[in-house]
Amino acid sequence: MELIKKTDNYTIYKKKSGRYAVKDKDKKYISEKDKEKILLEEKLIKLSPRKKPAEEKAEAPAEAPAEAPAEAPAEEKAEEEPKE
Repeated sequence: MELIKKTDNYTIYKKKSGRYAVKDKDKKYISEKDKEKILLEEKLIKLSPRKKPAEEKAEAPAEAPAEAPAEAPAEEKAEEEPKE
């Protein structure tokens, strides 16, 4: 691991995979929210806003019935052509 920054409270390393590891002053790894906070303060990462999965699922069924009537006229045209 490559040393990125060392302070009195923590040390930041960059792994070969490109991800970051953060150790506290007791040389224990920091994870989750504390690690995110440190990496954001050092401007090493950017977080994108998270989507809410409940909203996506609620929108999907509303769109499906709107598509069904659009297909029906195409079937009627197919039936009319062989009659001519």
